[in-house]
Amino acid sequence: MTGQIWFLPRSLQLTSFQAYKLRVTHLHQLKQHSILVSVGEDEDGINPVVKVWNLEKRDGSTPLCTRIFPAIPGNKPTVVSCITVHENLNFMAIGFTDGSVVLTKGDITRDRHSKTQILQEGNDPITGMAFRQSGKTTHLFVVTTGSVRSYDLTQKDYPYTDLDTHGCGLRCSTLSDPSQDLQFVVARNDCVYLYQPDERGPCFAFEGQKLIVHWYRGYLIIVSRDRSEFAVRAGNDSMPERQTLTLYDLGNKLIAFSCILADVVDVLTEWGSLYVLTRDGFLHALHEKDTQTKLEMLFKKNLFVLAISLAKSQHLDSDGLSEISRQYGDHLYSKGDHDGAIQQYIRTIGKLEPSYVIRKFLDAQRIHNLTAYLQALHHQSLANADHTTLLLNCYTKLKDSARLEEFVKASEGEVHFDVEIAIKVLRQAGYHSHALYLAEKHAHHEWYLKIQLEDIKNFNEALRYIGRLPFAQAESNIKCYGKTLMHHVPNETTQLLNSLCTDFPQPTEGNKCNPEEFIPIFANNPCELKIFLEHMTRVQNDSPQGVYDTLLELRLQNWAHERDPQVKKQLHDDAISLLKSGRFKNVFDKALVLCQMHNFQNGVLYLYEQGKLFQQIMHYHMQNDQYQEVIQACERYGEQESCLWEQALSYFARKEEDCKEHIATVLGHIESRNLMPPLLVVQTLAHNSTATLSVIRDYLINKMQKLSQKTEEDEKTVRQYREDTARIRKEIQELRTSPKIFQKTKCSICSSGLELPSVHFLCGHSFHQHCFESYAESDSECPTCSPENHKVLDMIQAQEEKRDLYEHFQHQMKCSSDGFSVIADYFGRGVFNKLTLITDTPAGKVSTSKDAGLQRELLINTKRYA
Repeated sequence: MTGQIWFLPRSLQLTSFQAYKLRVTHLHQLKQHSILVSVGEDEDGINPVVKVWNLEKRDGSTPLCTRIFPAIPGNKPTVVSCITVHENLNFMAIGFTDGSVVLTKGDITRDRHSKTQILQEGNDPITGMAFRQSGKTTHLFVVTTGSVRSYDLTQKDYPYTDLDTHGCGLRCSTLSDPSQDLQFVVARNDCVYLYQPDERGPCFAFEGQKLIVHWYRGYLIIVSRDRSEFAVRAGNDSMPERQTLTLYDLGNKLIAFSCILADVVDVLTEWGSLYVLTRDGFLHALHEKDTQTKLEMLFKKNLFVLAISLAKSQHLDSDGLSEISRQYGDHLYSKGDHDGAIQQYIRTIGKLEPSYVIRKFLDAQRIHNLTAYLQALHHQSLANADHTTLLLNCYTKLKDSARLEEFVKASEGEVHFDVEIAIKVLRQAGYHSHALYLAEKHAHHEWYLKIQLEDIKNFNEALRYIGRLPFAQAESNIKCYGKTLMHHVPNETTQLLNSLCTDFPQPTEGNKCNPEEFIPIFANNPCELKIFLEHMTRVQNDSPQGVYDTLLELRLQNWAHERDPQVKKQLHDDAISLLKSGRFKNVFDKALVLCQMHNFQNGVLYLYEQGKLFQQIMHYHMQNDQYQEVIQACERYGEQESCLWEQALSYFARKEEDCKEHIATVLGHIESRNLMPPLLVVQTLAHNSTATLSVIRDYLINKMQKLSQKTEEDEKTVRQYREDTARIRKEIQELRTSPKIFQKTKCSICSSGLELPSVHFLCGHSFHQHCFESYAESDSECPTCSPENHKVLDMIQAQEEKRDLYEHFQHQMKCSSDGFSVIADYFGRGVFNKLTLITDTPAGKVSTSKDAGLQRELLINTKRYA
């Protein structure tokens, strides 16, 4: 009242400076700037002055006053009732008791950069104002004793909205913080009203006459005079006024604090605490308890709902909220409110171990609550296999098919449970349709087929399901369940197998099933196996060898057991046709074994022939005493294997029955081809008691005649060789001792008359030199005699090599400890492939080696003369 402004720092050491000459009426300290705006009087009369102080700068011993201007609108004298300044220093509003509001726009700290205008005029005094900044929009709330209005300061001409037709007294309005969406709070005696810039919001009924309203850290602070106390005090003015200070938590709807104080002057907030100044000179400090202490107080009073609400408003972490919900759930459970308890336990999911809750509700009477908890557990994808099993068992115990179906079919998007466990439980409980739905939807093909085949016995549906699967899965499942399906639906299963191996809708390129792998499925269904294999051989030419082997075995089995002659013949032809298809070249032995096992003679003989096993063919006919077939086999294959005739002769020779006709036929072929020596023939037939001399008489006579004829031819050849030898020796002697006269007049090559130069050889041939040089291969050989001479020399060289080979063979035989190995080695090298018969030279005759020596000497001594 003396014009001074006082400063009270945290040290509580008061300081002051003279701001006005008379008195100070209003102060506004900005929160984000060291700027203080004051309203006061420097002279008598109604002439309020506004001063703006920069507290960071000094003017001597006082803060720097940056601006001074009169507050009254125009020249109309009126008293200032309230003042407010925007934190951005661009707006300042001054309210007066005559209902006028003056708005200063621009930099409020300087005269040149601001503009002042009258925002409104009225009759009711202004009791409160507040700026509200939301994004780029600025509003000004103005409250009088009879109205509440908001101005939009971001638009031209500042349009306004009337929010209410009731106002409030001085210091009974304030602006909330963002926790309550920056609403304008107006406190009247009946209620506290909250306003948005465009509408009225909620209201709260608080008793008592409102004296002061303030907002602090989410709390609404109200200083009120109790009506009963007001009535009492009205009779005694000397008695100090006792007022109620109440802190309301509007978000949690609770009274955070309340106390009785005497004559409150003002409520101040600074340094993280709340201060209350009373008229008796005391400054009361209120310190807020920490959140945990608040919660413990609420727990003791079992006010868990308030505790949860408080914890959320204080942004308590999820662990803290979960613990409150757990305690609340325990409290409700102990009171018997199981439905309420389970709702609280559901809020602890993810923090509290589920077994803690599950154990409490295992009683059959609490199964509904347990079901609700397990459902929530699954919905948050925190259930394990045991939880899924327990939930499904709850459904089945309750026989709640609707809930069960809802649970099973609700997972259109994310699956909140272990599908395989669910299928197992549903299957065990007999809910096959639900289990099938899950198995089909989530592609658990094995479970779907197990239920269809083992439980429902719906084999056709299982087969249809396999046919709709992707190729790889269809293949694996038909291998697993193929035998069962083949037993109950053989035809349909066979058709599916045909499709998998040939024309299944989804096989990739080069990725068809191997039909050989499906053969075990037909273990007890030979008819269907035959159909399957014949289909594969008919449609797919490159079928695996096992398909043809199995089909051959089936055809041979059917042939062996068939009694109908016509059918048996057809089966016989089918088997032969399969053998002739060329599919058994690489598995000749397997096909042969199959034919032998089923005594399929024609097949055996055909395979022997294809494998060039002619002796086996002979032995087969011999074992079955098929004489004519033995002869035919020798005639067909004797050219390729001549020993067959010898075996035939030995075979007939061992027979004691009359085989003269067959022996005669064999002997005729042996004689015509000179296959056996006569002595060996005689020895062979000596074992047959029925074979008389008449059987081989013609053979022996013919043989002796041929031998005699051969002997005469050999003697004639010997004589010729002797004459040639004598002639050649005589010529050699003449060449050595007598001169050689060349009388040839024509060239032996061109037959033209000889001219010098010419070339003469001792053999009697003469040549022109140019003819000789053109045709001669060597200067020392006669071109005419050279071919014959080379033949003779080659014969001599071959005889010498054979002699060397024989000597080397004899040497190895003598030196080796294992003679059989030496012989085997020579056999392997083909030394004995051709048989050469060498007979002794008759006594008194010149040996062949000497003749060869003479020929060699003659050729060596042949000289060239020019």
